[in-house]
Amino acid sequence: MEIVFIGLALSVCCFGIWRYGKTMRRGGCCGSGAVSPVKRRVADRDETHYPYTVVLTIDGMTCGHCAVHVENALNELNGVWAKVDLGEKTALVRMVQPLPEAALRQAIRGAGYTLLHINWKAPLKVTSPAEKK
Repeated sequence: MEIVFIGLALSVCCFGIWRYGKTMRRGGCCGSGAVSPVKRRVADRDETHYPYTVVLTIDGMTCGHCAVHVENALNELNGVWAKVDLGEKTALVRMVQPLPEAALRQAIRGAGYTLLHINWKAPLKVTSPAEKK
């Protein structure tokens, strides 16, 4: 029984060292060292202009800087407005047109993170003022 416990403890330590090494190879947390990233703002924040929504589950975000890196990478895509929830490790991505899964994966990978899951939401039904009457 003691050998199992020691083996488990050793495995946890090895995993921790491996993750720390991976983080340091990227230049520290979020690969940025001590430089604070500038958050890019989306000009059009009218939710009705973004009928397509997807929730991305992202691995590797550990701090606010990481969240800003991911949000910036997604907001650089044409017709996208993204908001990252660091606590949930997710990004809510609103889109004017649906983007291919590969484009979303590439944006996340390009920022240095891993996209674990994509949850597509039903398109937002936008009603015109005439339909509301």
